[in-house]
Amino acid sequence: MDFPALHAWDLSPREAVALQRRLAAQVVVADRLPARINRVAGVDVSYEKHGRIFFAAVSVLSFPDLEPLAEATARGHSEFPYIPGLLSFRELPLVLQAFQRLAQAPEVILVDGQGIAHPRRLGLASHLGLWLGVPTVGCAKSRLCGEHVAPGTEKGAATPLRDGEDVIGTVLTTRTGTKPLYVSPGHLVDQRQAVEITLACCRRYRQPEPTRRAHHLSNQLRRSAPTSSENR
Repeated sequence: MDFPALHAWDLSPREAVALQRRLAAQVVVADRLPARINRVAGVDVSYEKHGRIFFAAVSVLSFPDLEPLAEATARGHSEFPYIPGLLSFRELPLVLQAFQRLAQAPEVILVDGQGIAHPRRLGLASHLGLWLGVPTVGCAKSRLCGEHVAPGTEKGAATPLRDGEDVIGTVLTTRTGTKPLYVSPGHLVDQRQAVEITLACCRRYRQPEPTRRAHHLSNQLRRSAPTSSENR
């Protein structure tokens, strides 16, 4: 995939927060999906425990049958510190490298991370969507901000995730009897579409199939890589 640079990455944490606030104003939470979706991608990043080596993976599947079509990976270091709410500044540069190596562009992307369900409304999925100009959905396994009541335990049960008066996402049960996911629009999709796409991509597992495959791919890359001590 080819895409223009949105901004530089050489930022301090304070500069990153200021940039998030500016970029959040550009996020579009509205229906901008194509009339027909043929390809959906999943994104995941893994890393060494207490390390700075990151492994990003993108898996593209056909839609709606969810058959593998393409994949791409990237590996590299991140010097940006771990700060909750600023994870995209650690992970996104490598994710973008993986997308640059991708042979088939997706029409919607599911991200193992937050969309607008973020204190400044710019989680990894929203940030990625602005970079690529592609609709994105955040499918996080844990809550970063907001409050909610418990959803039901049957697949498809859902309850709003609220931050004050704002609905910032949906707490969604994607498999009967499992913990819910925190689903939120990233960019160029609305709340309803974020839930519908996520459910359409969930088959036998809690995670949507695109992000599940990307997760396995990033972990496989991490396990096959030399250890940090071997790299020194």
